[in-house]
Amino acid sequence: MAVKFQDYYETLGVAKTASADDIKQAFRKLARLYHPDVAKDKVAGEAKFKEINESYEVLGDPEKRKRYDELGSHWQDDTQGSSAPGGAPRRRTHSPQGETDFEFSGTGFSDFFESFFGGGRDGFGSRHPSASRPSDNESFAQPGRDIEADLLVTLEEALRGALRKVTLRRPGSNGDADRTNTYQVHIPAGVREGQRIRLAGQGSAGAGGASAGDLYLRVRLARHPDFSVQAADLYCDLNLAPWEAVLGVQAKIPTLDGQTSLRVPAGTAAGSQLRLRSLGLPREDKTRGDIYATVRIQTPAVVTAEERGLWEQLSRLSPFNPRNGS
Repeated sequence: MAVKFQDYYETLGVAKTASADDIKQAFRKLARLYHPDVAKDKVAGEAKFKEINESYEVLGDPEKRKRYDELGSHWQDDTQGSSAPGGAPRRRTHSPQGETDFEFSGTGFSDFFESFFGGGRDGFGSRHPSASRPSDNESFAQPGRDIEADLLVTLEEALRGALRKVTLRRPGSNGDADRTNTYQVHIPAGVREGQRIRLAGQGSAGAGGASAGDLYLRVRLARHPDFSVQAADLYCDLNLAPWEAVLGVQAKIPTLDGQTSLRVPAGTAAGSQLRLRSLGLPREDKTRGDIYATVRIQTPAVVTAEERGLWEQLSRLSPFNPRNGS
């Protein structure tokens, strides 16, 4: 069964000519609507959120977007591997018994993404590269190869930890029926981008009585509509009206624990970073990182005649000149 093409532009509801800002805004709007914490239908919302995240993972990255656009109508010519019924991703490894396909579900990524942007999980090396072929009077023993797949983890899961059901289907050999294993994968609190969760002995089977390989699930942190991540710290934008920056304000700001209030001092400049302590992700020492809110001054696109009159009055009364710092 061929890999099903994913139209990421359609998923985000943008044109192929959309700018990077248009794509980012579309992602944020949809991600807020379908985020598992706010969606009315949790199951459908979670599935849609994963589709939106995958689309932005590609279209929000200039290099991935260029590669995706270059596929064009010839994408089928470049597809490697295959997928199982239902669209479960396959990982292909090579073992002494021959080529083997492993099929996953529950990782959060489509088979199309894994085929083109999953980082090449085909043909993993053995865990024991030093193993060599024995002499003719010895039985051949070859350790099994490791299997690896990406695992999409939300920031909320990275904060609190989670259990994820991941299914791995192993094709049978010599006419045997396929074997399906379902794992309850523990995602530890404080997990980081690129960290691998190891399931020992759940990889490809070894030959000649040798040990099996391992199954590795490599963490990919889901894009969040409000936050970017640096280690255990979270970064977001804080939009302020000009008068809020001048006069100060108590601003509502989102966190992974729910909304909180942030005091913005009078005279806050654009680009300033305001810190909310201990509301980020867990550190290795079990403390939490911080949230840094970067101030963005927003001006109204349309003003009434009365508002314009007030702005003009202010311009006459104020001695402030931003071009000479006075």
